[in-house]
Amino acid sequence: MPLEIITLPCLSDNYAYLLHDAKSGRTALVDAPEAAPVKAALSARGWGLDAILLTHHHYDHIDGVEELRRTYGASVYGAKADAHRLPPLDHAVSVDESFDLFGEPVIVIDVSGHTIGHIAFYLPDSAAVFTADSLMALGCGRLFEGSPAMMWDSLQRLMDLPPETLVYSGHEYTQSNARFAETIEPDNPALQARVADIDAKRAKGEATVPVILQLELDTNPFLRAGTDEIKGALRLQDTDDEHVFAEIRKRKDNF
Repeated sequence: MPLEIITLPCLSDNYAYLLHDAKSGRTALVDAPEAAPVKAALSARGWGLDAILLTHHHYDHIDGVEELRRTYGASVYGAKADAHRLPPLDHAVSVDESFDLFGEPVIVIDVSGHTIGHIAFYLPDSAAVFTADSLMALGCGRLFEGSPAMMWDSLQRLMDLPPETLVYSGHEYTQSNARFAETIEPDNPALQARVADIDAKRAKGEATVPVILQLELDTNPFLRAGTDEIKGALRLQDTDDEHVFAEIRKRKDNF
């Protein structure tokens, strides 16, 4: 049975996610920007917290870990390669490793670029991938540590997942990402429809994540760097995909 997934707004624009297994009554958390919203959501549902899965070391993804660990005794999972920058790990996981979470496999994907050692968690039985600051709704993370080539490789790994996969990213940046996407591909009808939907959701204070991967493939300019439409729009028809991606990332950084 797929896990129940709850989206939790944290800080000013972060998201954390609760993953609940109804059969066992156990619950996990993906990223811990702060403790208070997580504790409130758990209390409202009468749940405990058994595991915390960390995607990368930035403070706005780990600051709530120690308080939550003290309160609930949750085990903490994170990248072995990034363990020196993460809170103490009970389970240090490696890329391409699969581990069990409440009877469901979790596959660890290397999505380095935003940081070196950033990982994503893919749960095939729940058709969900938690990408934090690698693939975002209509965008991708800034390259604080990695190169464009590294991030493009990471995004391709995510693009290879089943198109019906739901992408759970780490921030509510979608509306600003949409404004940028329109500058790259203004005549994309799928993007135009998505922008209207995003604006309507944000006007009501609703989250714009998760999103189906296929919609990202149809509208996210960073994932579309290899398409004829994007290359034509940027007048880079004879340029390889990686360098088109790098040009889009450069434009976004200056947007």
